[in-house]
Amino acid sequence: MKINLLAIVQVNYQKLVFSFFIALLMSCIVSFVITLFNVGFIENVLFIWLKTWSFTFVVAFPAINLVAPIVNKLVSLVIIQSTPHEEQS
Repeated sequence: MKINLLAIVQVNYQKLVFSFFIALLMSCIVSFVITLFNVGFIENVLFIWLKTWSFTFVVAFPAINLVAPIVNKLVSLVIIQSTPHEEQS
């Protein structure tokens, strides 16, 4: 039996944990790119980016949780639903 030592959150919180990691990674990437775009490779760019990232994450995490149901509905509108017969082909 394989034991996952990192599994510390119950499965009913899966959507919230997913939102947390999406917000963490996306805010990291976007804030870094925007910071470099605005100030360039200056001496204290990492400090500026970390400050920006912390603020960006605080905005991104609740925003993802608010927007996720809307995005799920939009995705369901553009995805073609297959019939059971088509899935077997």
